[in-house]
Amino acid sequence: MWNVRLIDTYPQKWRPTLAMIIAGIVVFVLSLPLAGLMIFRFYDGQLVRETETELIAQGAVLSALIANEVAEEGIPVDTLGAPLPEDLRPGPDEVFQPIETRIDLFTAEVFPLRPEAEETERLVSESFRTLGEKLQTIVVDTQRRTLAGFRILDPTGLVITGRNEVGQSLAHIYEVRGALQGRYRSVVRRRFTENPAPALSSISRSARIRVYVAMPVIVENRVAGVVYLSRTPNNVARVLYQRRGIVALTGLFILSVSLAIAIVFLRTVKRPIDELNRRTNAISAGDRSAIKPLSRHGSKEFANLAKNVFNMSSKLFERADYIKTFAAHVTHELKSPLTSIHGAAELMRDGHADMSEEERRKFLDNILADTNRLSVLLERLRDYAVAENPQLGGTCGLAEIAVQLRAKFPNLTIEKRAPDDLVLPMRDENALIVFSNLAENAAHHGAKKLSLEAGVRGKDLVVSVIDDGTGISEHNREKIFELFFTTRRDEGGTGMGLQIVRAILQAHRGDIAFHPTAVGTQFDITLPIA
Repeated sequence: MWNVRLIDTYPQKWRPTLAMIIAGIVVFVLSLPLAGLMIFRFYDGQLVRETETELIAQGAVLSALIANEVAEEGIPVDTLGAPLPEDLRPGPDEVFQPIETRIDLFTAEVFPLRPEAEETERLVSESFRTLGEKLQTIVVDTQRRTLAGFRILDPTGLVITGRNEVGQSLAHIYEVRGALQGRYRSVVRRRFTENPAPALSSISRSARIRVYVAMPVIVENRVAGVVYLSRTPNNVARVLYQRRGIVALTGLFILSVSLAIAIVFLRTVKRPIDELNRRTNAISAGDRSAIKPLSRHGSKEFANLAKNVFNMSSKLFERADYIKTFAAHVTHELKSPLTSIHGAAELMRDGHADMSEEERRKFLDNILADTNRLSVLLERLRDYAVAENPQLGGTCGLAEIAVQLRAKFPNLTIEKRAPDDLVLPMRDENALIVFSNLAENAAHHGAKKLSLEAGVRGKDLVVSVIDDGTGISEHNREKIFELFFTTRRDEGGTGMGLQIVRAILQAHRGDIAFHPTAVGTQFDITLPIA
């Protein structure tokens, strides 16, 4: 009934199996590379910002160089472009005017391909044409080393330096239009290329875009031209595509590691747990042969778990055997006086008219004696049940116990041969039960003196209880700790005193042992000091 009730009240809810957990771990490990590829997208944004930073630095240098050339050429200020907006003009004490990056790859609008340059009837002025020719060599050398595209525009948006677009207008382009008004602008546009995109380009936005920066050239708070730069940012996809063989080997390695993890998990966790489940089911069905080491423990912790489960099962079987034997002993002990009472009562019922007063009193005395024996036996059984589960904790002094024993057994001379401050690791009521049973046994065996001697043996405290009684015969020494064994059954002995003593001591992680002596009896009580 207990097992059925446990199953019925056990919370029923969905729980993953070990196989599902293993599969989840393997899938998680396999997904790590894909998660890494997603992270590459964030890295792409950083690459784009780095590209814009590089273009800003290059544009700032060229802008300063062009502004210096315009000043040296003596180009009139009134022939320059639009005035610089008031909000962009530096204050009298303002020394630094840094340009911060503005492109966020994840939120920025991606413009279409850069529009083609337009033919126009306007002509580049002689001064800016000369300036463009002077800068051509510098721009070409810079482009060769930085791989960036350079266009130098005059104040009207005409190209004065650049490949195949000199004399054409870029003023209609969004970022150039803003720079001609004195404002720095940067955008990302779809990449113009005749080469096919790499196979892995789908994971990288930077593989399909190009960064454009338009920086105004300012001379005396007027726009003297525009430095128009562009560059394709680096991207992870290109690197992965170029090293696709290594990527494939890495994927194969990760797959192998995942399979190895699954195999190790199966052998070290799932199989031992499955076997332990089968064993526990067999044990619960009463199969004692299932209590043996597992064929594979997997890990030290699981080996300890299996060991503890089997030890607990062994103790439960031992407990069941003990209860069975105990019930048989109790039945036997109770049956004798009950049979005697039943027989005497029947005789008195059937033949009371023919009985003399003396015979009637004899039968009544027998009934009372057996009734008293039953009362004593039941009382001792109650004491034994309490001794099996005593209240633990606390301490008491051996000197205090000796004082209580002298009051309880006035016919015994009780001596204490131990320090006055000796402490026993148990409550005084438990200690008094232990020593009272031993003193009572000594008194019943003719002892006049009882000695309590204590000492330390290793990590244990040993208390020797010695009496000068008749002692225990060699034949009975092996039986004294058996339940219901007594040599005083006719005198009312129950044979449970030493069992009660041992039960209390074992509950305190201690024990009691008989020590043979030439005269009297000696019992050694062992208790842990800690």
